[in-house]
Amino acid sequence: MNTIRTIIGSSLIVLLLVITSQAEENAGTVLDNVDVLDLQAAQNIALEANPDLHAAQARVEQAQARVRQAVAAWWPSLNATGTAQHQRLSDTNYQYNQMLASLYGGAADQDTDSFAVGLQATWVLFDGFYRTFNNKSSEFGQKSAQAALVDSQRLLVTSVAEAFYNAQLAQTNVDIAQADEAFYLRQLEDAQNRYDVGAGPWGDILNIKVQLNSARTSLMLSKREFEAASYGLAALMGLSDAQLPAHIRLSSLDKDVTLDASSTEVSSLIQDALSVRPDVRQLEKIVQRAEAGTGMAKAPFYPTVQLAGDVTGAREEDAGFTGDDFGNSISLNLQWNLFSGGEDKARLFEAKQVRREAEYTLANVRNQVAAEIRQDVALLEAAKEQVRLQRESVKLVEENRDLAKNEYEAGETSLVRLNEAQRDLTTTYGRLAQSLVSYHLAKQRLLAASGHNLDTFEGRAQLPE
Repeated sequence: MNTIRTIIGSSLIVLLLVITSQAEENAGTVLDNVDVLDLQAAQNIALEANPDLHAAQARVEQAQARVRQAVAAWWPSLNATGTAQHQRLSDTNYQYNQMLASLYGGAADQDTDSFAVGLQATWVLFDGFYRTFNNKSSEFGQKSAQAALVDSQRLLVTSVAEAFYNAQLAQTNVDIAQADEAFYLRQLEDAQNRYDVGAGPWGDILNIKVQLNSARTSLMLSKREFEAASYGLAALMGLSDAQLPAHIRLSSLDKDVTLDASSTEVSSLIQDALSVRPDVRQLEKIVQRAEAGTGMAKAPFYPTVQLAGDVTGAREEDAGFTGDDFGNSISLNLQWNLFSGGEDKARLFEAKQVRREAEYTLANVRNQVAAEIRQDVALLEAAKEQVRLQRESVKLVEENRDLAKNEYEAGETSLVRLNEAQRDLTTTYGRLAQSLVSYHLAKQRLLAASGHNLDTFEGRAQLPE
């Protein structure tokens, strides 16, 4: 039996590895035809190829198999038996048997062969409702595993969104640093030309070179940050070696995105989330399973009634069975444990405490859902205001930088003021990008907290009833 279990377990592991490998290969093939990767595409690939989801699906299949095992207990059990035995008597027993046989004019054998075959059937008619509650427990376990799969998808989609926007922010910082580098390259060329004709000081060239090196340092760091962020995104997407193809570029951060102006009713969001959140549904099924476990623990307080029957054949010397060699029996058996040292009472008490634990855990998660939604709503509103402020700041610093540039080229101001205006512009661009990412992340987190971030995905797992 252990060998069979080992073989089955190994086969399941191999099958899971093959499925995961095929999913990773399919994900890589899809990206071969993609030049610009957007968030929706990244999330779809993750839902198809992420190994954790395949593991969650395997747990659902295991739970379904346990349901079928529980249903099997309602059916009668049928077993075939067979024995073949060779016996050689000791000399003492043989001589004794020979003496007894001689009194009747017969003879005894020292070596005998005996054969027996049988067919035995048993059917449990009543077991204190154990099978009923065991079946319910298995069904609730399967539904809990299904809800856990949906929750894994919910969390994965959120994690991909966070990784994507963090990578997108790093990519935007690369673009900002490249623009900063290009600006100082132009300024260095102009300063060099002015110096060559004797219209500009050598100090301006040195100053601009320092700023250019600073821009290149920022560019290098931003590229490394983007590279690191892309590894995390690729791992969540289930890509082999956790690496995006070299030709892939993420979609650009939309700085002109329209902010959601709708007012959010927190209480309605909380009520809706409590009805659709898969983690809440999972814990509800765990509570129901614990209630079924209490019913299972009560079963030993009732008698067990079992119907049994068998057909058995026995024959000496050879295995040529005939109808005369067979007999049969049928019985109705009752077993009722009257005392077991308090073990049954202790088991029932344990089951009740398991149910209490599950109920308190569910209550705690409900409170956490309410707190999570309230926090995410507040953070979303703050992110909106931050985007509005940074957009206004960008307009102001762009105008200020252009003014300082024109004044410097006209010889009306120093290079120090131009450098300061350029730094302000670069910093403000970075802050705007950060505020936009914070806004998108706040929306994604609120969607996840409300349990609706999977609504737009086809083929996703469905919540159990």
